[in-house]
Amino acid sequence: MENKPKSNSVTFISTDSEKKDFILFPYSHYENDQFWVAPLLMEQKKLLNPKKNPFYNNAEIALFNAEHEGKPAGRLAAIIDHRYNDFHNTKTGFFGFFECIDRQSTADLMFRVAEDWLRDKGMTDVLGPANPSMMDEIGILVEGFDKYPSILMPYHKPYYDNILKGAGYDKSMDLLTYLVTQDSVDRDRANRAMEIVKKRLPGISIRKLNLKKIKDEVKIIRDIFNSAWKNNWGFIPLSAEEFDALAKDLKTIVDPNFAHIAEIDGEPVGFSVALPDYNQIFRNMNGKLLPFGWLKILMNKNKIDKVRTALMGVIPEYQGRGIDVLLHREAIQNGLENNVYSSEVGWILENNVQMVRVAEKIGGTLDKRYRMYKKEL
Repeated sequence: MENKPKSNSVTFISTDSEKKDFILFPYSHYENDQFWVAPLLMEQKKLLNPKKNPFYNNAEIALFNAEHEGKPAGRLAAIIDHRYNDFHNTKTGFFGFFECIDRQSTADLMFRVAEDWLRDKGMTDVLGPANPSMMDEIGILVEGFDKYPSILMPYHKPYYDNILKGAGYDKSMDLLTYLVTQDSVDRDRANRAMEIVKKRLPGISIRKLNLKKIKDEVKIIRDIFNSAWKNNWGFIPLSAEEFDALAKDLKTIVDPNFAHIAEIDGEPVGFSVALPDYNQIFRNMNGKLLPFGWLKILMNKNKIDKVRTALMGVIPEYQGRGIDVLLHREAIQNGLENNVYSSEVGWILENNVQMVRVAEKIGGTLDKRYRMYKKEL
C-alpha cells in the first residue's frame, strides 16, 4: 500500500497505440498471478471495436490509461448504454475494464476523470463494472481468489474491493456462482424431481440445440431470454444484431450436449446453455491463437472436464414449476456421458432465491462471489 501520494496521470485514449496499451495492460498486471487466465487478444480487440461489436450501435465509450511515475498503472472505461437507460428510464453511466495497481490515488484519479466524462454527458449515477455491457463479463471478484475463473468470467486482484470502496463506490448487487460436481450431485433427488415435473407438465420435453439451425435456435433463445429476464436486476433486452453476433460465437464454442431447449407440446418455454470451460486450455496460451493456439484447442478440447451454465431462462408463466431443475438434470446426465466432472452454475443474482435453491438442490455449493458497484454523481 502507498504511504503518500505520488505523481499520477490519466490519458484519454485517442490513438491505436494507446488502445493497444489499454488492451495489453492486464497481461503484465497479472503476470505473476497463478489463477488469472489471459483472454484471447483477438476477442478483446473485437470487444472494443465499434465496427465489430453491435453493442456500440446504441452505446458510447471512452477509454483511459493511467500512469504512476511514468509507468503503466491502470485502465478504465466510461460507458453509456442508451438502451439500458431507455428501458429503465434512468441516466446511468457504466464503468468497465477496471484494472489498477494497489494505489488508491491512481484509482481515484481514473474514476474522477471517467465520472467527469459521464457527468458531462448528463449521467446522474454510475454502475459497474460492465465490460462493456451487462451481457459481457461483469462484476469484481470478491470471493474465490484461489480458483481459476470459468469461461467468460473475470478474475481480479484481492484489493480491488477496497480500492472501489475508497473511490466512493458502494455495493449494488452480488453475483454468485455454484459448483456442482459428479461427487456432490444428488442424482436420486434430481431423478425424483424430473418425475414430479413430468407429471405436472405432461407435455414437457427437453431437446438439444440444433447447430444446423443455429439462427432459428438463437431467435428462440432471444425471445425466451427477453421474456424471462425482463423483471431482473440489470436486465437489458438484447437486440437482433447482438443475438446474431452471439449466434456466430456460440457456433464455435457450444456443445449441443450441454445446450438445451425445453418445450411443452412443441412450444419453446425455456432454455439453458452450458459452455465447455475453454479456460482450461486458454490458461496455457497467453491470449494468443497463433502460431500454435488453434492446435492446442483442437488437441485438448476433448480433455475439458468442466462446463459453465452461462445462460438460462424460463418464460414467466412457467417459472417456479421445475423446468429449470429439468434443464440442469439433463446437463448433468449428459455430463456423465461425456466425461465432465464439474459444472459451474451462474452467475446468479444474490436476490434470485429461486435459482439459488435450484443450484443447492442439485448439489451445488457456493464457489465464487462477484460484486457490482454503484455511485451517485
